[in-house]
Amino acid sequence: MGDNLIVHAPSSYAYPMLIKRILETGTRRAPDQSIVYADKKRQTYVELEQRVARLASGLGAAGVKLGDTVAVMDWDSNRYLECFFAVPMMGAVLHTINIRLSPEQILYTINHAADDVIVVHPDFLNILEQIWDRVETSPKLILIEEGGEPNTPLPIHARFEPLLGQGSDTFDFPDFDEDTRATTFYTTGTTGLPKGVYFSHRQLVAHTMAFAGELKGAGHGSLNPQDVYMPLTPMFHVHAWGLPYVATFVGCKQVYPGRMTPDVVLDLIGKEGATFSHCVPTILQMVLRHPRAGEVNLEGWKMIIGGAALPQALAREAMLRGIDLFTGYGMSETCPILTLSRLDRDQENDSLDRQIELRCKAGRPIPFVEVRVVDDELRDVPHDGVSPGEVVARAPWLTQGYLHDPENSEKLWLGGWLHTGDIGVIDSRGWLKITDRMKDVIKTGGEWVSSIDVEDILLKAANVAEAAVIGIPDPKWTERPLAIVVPKPGEALVEAEIKAHLQAYAEKGVISKYAVPDRIVFVSELPRTSVGKLDKKELRALYAK
Repeated sequence: MGDNLIVHAPSSYAYPMLIKRILETGTRRAPDQSIVYADKKRQTYVELEQRVARLASGLGAAGVKLGDTVAVMDWDSNRYLECFFAVPMMGAVLHTINIRLSPEQILYTINHAADDVIVVHPDFLNILEQIWDRVETSPKLILIEEGGEPNTPLPIHARFEPLLGQGSDTFDFPDFDEDTRATTFYTTGTTGLPKGVYFSHRQLVAHTMAFAGELKGAGHGSLNPQDVYMPLTPMFHVHAWGLPYVATFVGCKQVYPGRMTPDVVLDLIGKEGATFSHCVPTILQMVLRHPRAGEVNLEGWKMIIGGAALPQALAREAMLRGIDLFTGYGMSETCPILTLSRLDRDQENDSLDRQIELRCKAGRPIPFVEVRVVDDELRDVPHDGVSPGEVVARAPWLTQGYLHDPENSEKLWLGGWLHTGDIGVIDSRGWLKITDRMKDVIKTGGEWVSSIDVEDILLKAANVAEAAVIGIPDPKWTERPLAIVVPKPGEALVEAEIKAHLQAYAEKGVISKYAVPDRIVFVSELPRTSVGKLDKKELRALYAK
């Protein structure tokens, strides 16, 4: 057999897939396009490129070199976007600190990532002040100046804007191996310490190209150069789902809201014309139910919902306001996008009910993604839309393990497939539906009950604002479902009426009779994780006794 390996000419250039190519592409395509930070700053792509160079030269002057780690604690801003590029482009590692973790968890991530520099907004100095005497790496602090001069005992090495002011508009960003680690951040798992996931330049470029390609074109859910991108998920969370890289690659206008509130979101939609966003369901619900929501035209606002299941009732409410929403599925370990529920052209003409059903599914894999639903022996279950199994995946951009954690890395990749920990079904057309987390599925009397399905039905009740369903121990049935419900403001809920609402769906065969909870608990609010997901671990601790 002949040798088919490519022979490189001595003078050929291998062209590594590096993050700097994303910025170069966007700047060439749209040099004068705008990047907006709330009502505070407006710049062009050319100015972004110049500020990225200035930041890199400033960090270099501060001692940052290839392989060092630069952490960021900031709201969603143009500064964060500049760090997305400057830090990895100079060969350092960007650590996006989850500012919503507890101070002790933040301390753990700083020490575990071995941060050399921390770029910090004044709003988060108090966190660092609480833990500074236990930070092991003595990182240099670069203070973002916003809102006056803070009074802090912390040793400030430099200030962000003066650091850029001393830099150069050009910087010779080096070539290096495309498998060089570019980013690190920490999962917000509900058990144990946060786990560090990491991604290479090659993985982030591949994810950007595949995601951009999937969103390109006509039809609903598209992201094109004429769109205005505004993230509603924090930039510390999986690179804001990778979409700042995609938006820059595409060359569209970008709007960063800073500290996000529904008021700010509604203002920026009106002032800047935002047309493409993404968030968890809770954030969309907050925006839609804000007193000013009726004053803003939301028609044509495209929205990817992820991080938690999209309830059909919320999807209906959004679509009736003209929002073009659909689901994206993935997790921290997958960079994150695996699947999208964008409709085919013929499906865009389906009834509203049918569209909602499809848009609330996880959807189909984007290019280069393999998704399977398997049993305990890694054997595929039938693609009949009803046979459940664990969702496992392969793609060019999946984290190759957890930082400094070989044991959990092997568990994640058992059998050569990344294990998501989600239970799902695939239908004959290849559409994936997530039915539950493995740890959240309720096993009652030999039946599997999907907490997500029951929650979705609860939210269809006119007077229910939020709902969570958990399994609690039962001496006869092993587990029984418990529903925890938040009434809409001013509404009085009666347990018998909620049970009757669920029973009606059981009689139609939508859920089994075993899925109807024996007990309904009414509360004023539900606990959530740092990224807005329902915290079912806390609910089980409260009620599963």
